[in-house]
Amino acid sequence: MKNYIKHDEWKIIEEGFHREENRITESLLSIGNGRSGQRANFEEKYSGDSLQGSYVAGVYYPDKTRVGWWKNGYPEYFAKILNATNWIGINISFDGEELDLSKAEILTFYRDLDMKSGLLSRSFVAKLSSGKEVEVKSKRFLSIADQEIGAIRYTVKALNFSGKITATPYIDGNVVNEDSNYDENFWIEKATQINGSVGFVYMETKKTAFQVCTGMSFRACLNGTRIEPQLSSDQKEKYISSEFTVEVKNGDELCIEKYAAIISTLYYPETKLQNATEKALKRASEKGFDKLFADQEKAWAKRWETSDIRIEGDVAAQQGIRFNIFQLNQTYLGDDERLNIGPKGFTGEKYGGVTYWDTEAYCLPFELGTSPQMVSKNLLLYRYKHLPKAIENAEKLGFTDGAALYPMVTINGEECHNEWEITFEEIHRNGAIAYAIYNYINYTGDQDYLAPYGFEVLLALSRFWSQRINWSEEKKKFVLLGVTGPNEYENNVNNNFHTSYMAVWTLKYTLKAIDYLKREHPLLYEDLVKKLKLKELKETSRWKKIIKDMYFPYDFGRKIYLQQDGFLDKELIPVSQLKPEDRPINQKWSWDRILRSPYIKQADTLQSIFWFEDEFDKESIERHFDFYEPLTVHESSLSSCIHAILAASIGRQEKAYEMYLRTARLDLDDYNNDTCDGLHITSMGGTWMAFVQGFGGMRVRNGQLNFTPFIPEGWNSYSFRLNFREAHLEFKMDKKQFSVYNHSKVNMDLVVHGQQYHLPARKELTIK
Repeated sequence: MKNYIKHDEWKIIEEGFHREENRITESLLSIGNGRSGQRANFEEKYSGDSLQGSYVAGVYYPDKTRVGWWKNGYPEYFAKILNATNWIGINISFDGEELDLSKAEILTFYRDLDMKSGLLSRSFVAKLSSGKEVEVKSKRFLSIADQEIGAIRYTVKALNFSGKITATPYIDGNVVNEDSNYDENFWIEKATQINGSVGFVYMETKKTAFQVCTGMSFRACLNGTRIEPQLSSDQKEKYISSEFTVEVKNGDELCIEKYAAIISTLYYPETKLQNATEKALKRASEKGFDKLFADQEKAWAKRWETSDIRIEGDVAAQQGIRFNIFQLNQTYLGDDERLNIGPKGFTGEKYGGVTYWDTEAYCLPFELGTSPQMVSKNLLLYRYKHLPKAIENAEKLGFTDGAALYPMVTINGEECHNEWEITFEEIHRNGAIAYAIYNYINYTGDQDYLAPYGFEVLLALSRFWSQRINWSEEKKKFVLLGVTGPNEYENNVNNNFHTSYMAVWTLKYTLKAIDYLKREHPLLYEDLVKKLKLKELKETSRWKKIIKDMYFPYDFGRKIYLQQDGFLDKELIPVSQLKPEDRPINQKWSWDRILRSPYIKQADTLQSIFWFEDEFDKESIERHFDFYEPLTVHESSLSSCIHAILAASIGRQEKAYEMYLRTARLDLDDYNNDTCDGLHITSMGGTWMAFVQGFGGMRVRNGQLNFTPFIPEGWNSYSFRLNFREAHLEFKMDKKQFSVYNHSKVNMDLVVHGQQYHLPARKELTIK
């Protein structure tokens, strides 16, 4: 656990250069705008340890799978969102002496990320080996107001000398992915061009043939006055630069404003890509840094208006929740149904930037509560449009008749994960997708999403479960064999409770969907029966038998459902007895030792109990929580948030706060020693859930918002906002009262601590 980031309500601050933590800070201070992202790399040369990272949404490469033993059904590739052309570069030298913070003496250093506006700032004073002292200040952002543009303002000041400063703004496409399976370079050059201060590098991915044109333009000022220095251009493979030199006196300051355009064939045809790049650069140059940033501030203010959470009395908690919300907002804007939310977003290479079940389980609730309804609907449509690929994926594994297995990892609908115990066995992802359909409809009231989008997906999922489940003559029950649940520290187990529960629930929900379609859309249902070749009586009869006779492992002594068969054969030593030097166990222990241990990576049985809380009484939830939480090491970023919500629901307020702080500051404090790989973007949706559903106690029941709020000890107050159907509501909790303000034109009914209230439009409700 690290503790070098300063606590601040709106900023992520590094005071002094923590060289050994540089990759962590590069992750923490990443910026993005939904279309592209950039790690907090330095503009000038840095020869020390760094992960250069620029990423473009939707642009990927199918890196050939590397496994020692090929198995039938293995995907041929692992998709990767690629490390793309470096657009931020500005090399600086003084009388021929290069500025490199890895070699210079750093006298002062400061950098921060302003979450209010998405602005990354840095300043330092460095002493070169020649004795020259220089001051550098830089600011940069990726615009969410104009998603094709990035901007940098970079100033250099001579502190104790007169001489020549040489600046070299450049664009470099000679980039690699550190996680390339075969050390392959994924890009080929299409064209490069440099004309004075304007130029571009035009690249294409191998195999997938995505094209990205990255352009730059720049201007220079000396002591605030625009200058037109003589430029010397350089053009090499995948690289352009334009160099100039200016004479400076002691105290003079050189300022460079550099604009970048990042344009891909996801949004323009190949024939118009270069022209679109030129237009974007012209737009940026005409507006200038200050106007572009003013637009950026307005766009961010609008996003914060509906998504901000405020805490009074706990700066660490406040910084944590805003950091999570900020990163979610800059990763996915929801305006393109072809895009999704990768576990690391645009902040690193791990997990390839592709889609997992995390989106449906952890990110959808955040979008439901803070974004326009179409944003969450786009996340569902992403899966609907991949349904044919999910059916193909199931067919490769031997399933028939339209059964679908959604991929564990994907970017285009095809499975591209190559660890067999996950690829073939972690099939609870199907359940998460079914639950997302229910969650969306339950929250928005958009029941017609079932006709036909939701139903087609649910039917394909139910067909999968019907075939994957088999009858056990010995148990006289239906069983689900050879699976891996959310707890990946158990592989190839039988009758994992969460997976089996999700299978049965999906069958039940699909039956309800059929009843709804028959009643509300009978003609459409008849068409769907023909299109999908549904043999209703035959198929649903088997579903009903499975629902009635599904086996769930149960301990009658403890009165709890077991995570899977044989779980009690383990030596149940609680996590509290682990030695500190053994943590995290996924980095310290052999896999054999982990598999034989009782330790749980993340909520598994408790994941089902969280989703279907109303199907368990409070005493049952307490029993399950008290058994499983002490065995959970929380080495998945998706774990603490679920435990926080459940702890809150059973009145364990201190535990809820502990788990909330862990999920909120997971990356800021580097709890699991892996922030250097990139941030845990999808788990940040879980942090929002931990707050709103934990401390706020928010649930949706019978089409109404329900709340059981409490305020953690030490907090003075907190507030959050929700979009709910046609309303926008603001909630505030302090030590004396819970108040709700209706910012919309519609009346609302809601339930607080079990009591019904009516809240008129534009009015406030206060509950002592």
